[in-house]
Amino acid sequence: MAKKELENLLIEMGLDDAEAKIYLAGLSLGPTTVLKLANFTELKRTTVYSVIESMKKKGLMRVELKGFKKLFAIESPEKIENMLEYRRVALKEQLPKLQALYNLKGGESTIKWYEGLQAIKSIYEDLLVEVGPQEDYLVISDIHEWWKLDKEYFEKFWERRYKARIKPRILITDSEDARKQQKTAPVFEAEVRILPQQTQLETNLIITGRKVIIIQMNDPLSAIVIETPSVTKMHKEMFEIIWRTQGGKSYNT
Repeated sequence: MAKKELENLLIEMGLDDAEAKIYLAGLSLGPTTVLKLANFTELKRTTVYSVIESMKKKGLMRVELKGFKKLFAIESPEKIENMLEYRRVALKEQLPKLQALYNLKGGESTIKWYEGLQAIKSIYEDLLVEVGPQEDYLVISDIHEWWKLDKEYFEKFWERRYKARIKPRILITDSEDARKQQKTAPVFEAEVRILPQQTQLETNLIITGRKVIIIQMNDPLSAIVIETPSVTKMHKEMFEIIWRTQGGKSYNT
């Protein structure tokens, strides 16, 4: 990896431009003096002194005494990993406060737009955290098209949803995949009913206690997340009407 790429990597990990330069210089030079660091990085000596103090506080640099000479040495790169872990833990501790601020958005309604498979997967990841064991998780979908997005990911998602003790009710269009899913659904504490054979869907609908998610399963992949109580309530009522009309019908072969 080129020097500039390493500098950019260190900057992405939380170091500033001067710290990244000093860090790489220190790795190359070993225990060294301020003068050599300044010459190597082409930074002013005053800048090097301030950067050293900053890096000492971050645990990335230490002082070594060699006779009467003070040398500065870079700590192992593992220290950067420790620094990142510390930041991750600190963020996790403060996340509820940040989330509380985020939830203070204007009004009671929000509409969010997502594009691409990774963005859609992030929606599913959020569901595993947001939906509790006794809360609504209602789905209307064409499971054959849903699998095609990334079957391996969504099979694992079913398992993780089961471990999160979420018990979905699912309405799916009729297909061989749908019938197989209906047979295995009880293993994952899911209840699946198959829609009439003429039903065709190009979107996947998810309804929880707080939001409605509409996922377009053909190109361009996209999703709309609606967080409006009245809209969520309406979609829930519509789901219940369809659920009752199916009356537990099974199309097993």
